[in-house]
Amino acid sequence: MGQWSSSLVTLVCRAALQLAPAGYSLRSLLINQLALNLHERFQQRGIISDLDEAIELNRAALLICPPGHSNRFMSLNYLANRLADRFEQRGIMSDLDECIELRRAALLLRPTGRSNRSMSLSNLANRLGDRFEQRGIMSDLDECIELHRAALLLRPPGHSNRYMSLNNLANRLADRFEQRSIMSDLDESIELHRAALLLLPPGHSARYMSLNNLAASLQRRCQQRGIMFDLDEAIELHRAALLLCPPSHSDRSSSLNNLAASLQDRFRQRGMMFDLDEAIVLNRAALLSLPPGHSARSASLNNLALSLQDRFRQRGIMSDLDEAIEHHRAALLLLPPGHSERSKSLNNLAFSLQDRFRQRGIMSDLDEAIEHHRAALLLLPPGHSERSKSLKNLALSLQDRFQKQGVQSDYDEAFSLYSQLSHLFHAASRTDLSAAKSWAAFADILNHESALLAYKVALKFLDQQVALLSSSSHHFDVIRKAVSSLATDAFSCSVRRGALTTAVELVEQGRAVFWTQLARLSTPLDELSGSGNIGTALAEEFKRLSFCLRSAFDQSTEDRSPQIRQLTMQWDGVITRIRMLPDFSRFLLPPLFSDLQKAAEDGPVIIVNASRYSCDALIIQTAEDPVHVPLDITQTEVSELSSEFQSLAEQFGSSDHQLKLVGILRKLWNNVVDPVVQALRESNVCPSGSRIWWCPTAEFTLLPLHAAGPYESKKKNLSDIYISSYTPTLTTLVRARKQPEGSRDASSQHFVAIGQGNPVNGRELKCVAPELAVVAQHVTPIVSFTSLEDANATVENALDALDRNQWLHLACHGMPNQKQPFESSFAMRDGPLMIKDIIRSNWQNPQFAFLSACHTTVGDEKSPDESIHLAAAMQFCGFRSVIGSMWSVDDEVAREVVSAFYGNLVDDSKRLDCTRAAVALHKAVKSLRKKKVPLEQQIVFVHIGV
Repeated sequence: MGQWSSSLVTLVCRAALQLAPAGYSLRSLLINQLALNLHERFQQRGIISDLDEAIELNRAALLICPPGHSNRFMSLNYLANRLADRFEQRGIMSDLDECIELRRAALLLRPTGRSNRSMSLSNLANRLGDRFEQRGIMSDLDECIELHRAALLLRPPGHSNRYMSLNNLANRLADRFEQRSIMSDLDESIELHRAALLLLPPGHSARYMSLNNLAASLQRRCQQRGIMFDLDEAIELHRAALLLCPPSHSDRSSSLNNLAASLQDRFRQRGMMFDLDEAIVLNRAALLSLPPGHSARSASLNNLALSLQDRFRQRGIMSDLDEAIEHHRAALLLLPPGHSERSKSLNNLAFSLQDRFRQRGIMSDLDEAIEHHRAALLLLPPGHSERSKSLKNLALSLQDRFQKQGVQSDYDEAFSLYSQLSHLFHAASRTDLSAAKSWAAFADILNHESALLAYKVALKFLDQQVALLSSSSHHFDVIRKAVSSLATDAFSCSVRRGALTTAVELVEQGRAVFWTQLARLSTPLDELSGSGNIGTALAEEFKRLSFCLRSAFDQSTEDRSPQIRQLTMQWDGVITRIRMLPDFSRFLLPPLFSDLQKAAEDGPVIIVNASRYSCDALIIQTAEDPVHVPLDITQTEVSELSSEFQSLAEQFGSSDHQLKLVGILRKLWNNVVDPVVQALRESNVCPSGSRIWWCPTAEFTLLPLHAAGPYESKKKNLSDIYISSYTPTLTTLVRARKQPEGSRDASSQHFVAIGQGNPVNGRELKCVAPELAVVAQHVTPIVSFTSLEDANATVENALDALDRNQWLHLACHGMPNQKQPFESSFAMRDGPLMIKDIIRSNWQNPQFAFLSACHTTVGDEKSPDESIHLAAAMQFCGFRSVIGSMWSVDDEVAREVVSAFYGNLVDDSKRLDCTRAAVALHKAVKSLRKKKVPLEQQIVFVHIGV
């Protein structure tokens, strides 16, 4: 009946419009009324031509409402509304762009003080938010947030729509947090959600939504900071939301699932079985609330099955696994051929069957799992975003069967599947990278001919993944999980196959990935933006497409293959155009060996690698091929030696541990360092007294290679033969060797000494003031010198000084954070100066930093290859030469080393030169041997860089 009356009204409006003369004063109202009727009919019948006609009518109405017309505001809004509707239907960006311009025009007709201005502000903000979601342009999101703030100000306490403004602003701040990782955005978002919830008393229709919004934000913050209180509160909010959904409520199943999911999150954090048990009860209740035939029943069966599998893995009760399998079978039956979720359901059933095979060893379970994985893969054609995951699942199950039965066809098929990864049709996702890593591991273990190709493909995928990420520390966990031992294993594989230059290229490509991303992407993009209008446009387009691709990969709830393929084509096209510009031919490409060799211009660089397959050293020289030095030690032994040393280092200063320390340094000498020294001597390119650079990987990064030696009378330790420096990567050293223009000009050099002996939360350091006085004594006559001490040594002042000085001496407490490495910090008067603050500084040709603080080379314990520590932060941010410490430093020893160091650094030329730092430190440390200084304090300082 409604459709007939709508059509009848439409006919009447058409007739009235035909009778109205061209200049009729109410003609625009008649046109808009006809458009409204067509829109109503579109909502009822879904015929898009009705919406198209409504838009053309709204355009016509606007044309006869020129600026100043009383109906212009209304006509602008009508047309904007319909264009927004069509955008939601067809996704045509020009509709959204036009809608935004119309909203801007409507807002201009509602100046400050006019009624309904808050609605116009909200309308424009909402559409800008939509465009941000599509294009990822941060300026749209920033403007959207400011407009929502302005709307909120016009809706004071008591305004009927205040809760809507609070909610809108909270949601967009959460979006910005996802992009920039500024915790204040997420914190503010949570407080706004709290305020919105307070405005929605029990019984309000929007209270359920508000409870869920606040719960979701708290869960997100828990994931970031690990504060379990946030997750506990989120669970209580989900409980409250569930109370608003009685058994007959349409959202009850969804609410049960939300609570179950948050309880499963808490179970994974705390391991309390009652959380998982309750999650299973809730999943059962959610399933019972969905009668046969309900569209969400398959998903609910899947949720229950997965939680039962979790419990099986904890308790090993086979009935849980058997039940999970039956639920997966039931879920699959509800997804007929052609259903978008069928492939995922096939894989879930296959995984549960593989779990049962591992328990009972019944081959029919594994055979059935393989067939389900095959069926799942067939549903995902080449180019599908989930194909790599499915391909990996099938290959792994074939590996299992090959290892059980030794059937050659399973072996061949598994590698045939893996080889498809080298021909992707789109930019690599994390799933693609995971599959390539699986291929590399399987091929290396079985010594398959494709092993080296597999590593190259995996590292290529890693490069693509990293290129899509922003350079925010928020993405470090993503990088950490992606990298693991990939680079070190690739190095070992290359060495065992005699491909030594490839080994160098691959290990360089897969280590210190976060820093490499900062240097290889940020700086070239800045240079690109400064290269002219074309470069600026390409840089912006690259950033936009990277954001869109990352968003498409992250949205795994549906197949985004067509969008990903389209975006990849555009992304590749932009990169191709960038590489056509002068000086950008290697944009985003990893360095070649010929580029990396330049790191050895002033002395050999020794890469020391630990892999589960082998431990090796490669000596890099400027004009020769790398020299391979096999090491008679396993990765397990290196790991044990590293753990032994770390435990010992924690006790330095409390008692005499010299005998244990010497024992460790002897093992390092015998198994690692001495074979390298012998190879250097045989090469005749590195006479005694020369400088050498160590580039350790994996657990080797945690060991004092520079201090290795036999520690016997009449025998030389390493420090008696060579002057050691370190470098996290070869690329970093190559970059440090480049002398910035104007950096030799004494007038452009500024030195700051920052000393904090009385931090707000820390013990007093009595030697800081004398230490800074020594620094001033040596450098004041030759360079512009500033000192910041005690009350002046604040976080803000330190950051300001870092922006304006090229030379830095920092004397304070160093505070490593091995769990959250970007929060490792220097203790200032008013709080911590963190790595994440340091890397945002605006450096001006920085030269040298002496970090007279404890633990400045101690980084992330799970990812030593990423070198996320205070000294590395300084070097990767541009300091060409850095001195740091590997463990706790005695105050008095630090003062003595500093005095001797600067005495050696400032030579007769009275000119500061950062390339003299390693020799100056070497001489300073040598002077300590004549005094009764404990061995660990003699070797605590290390030099990094040129």
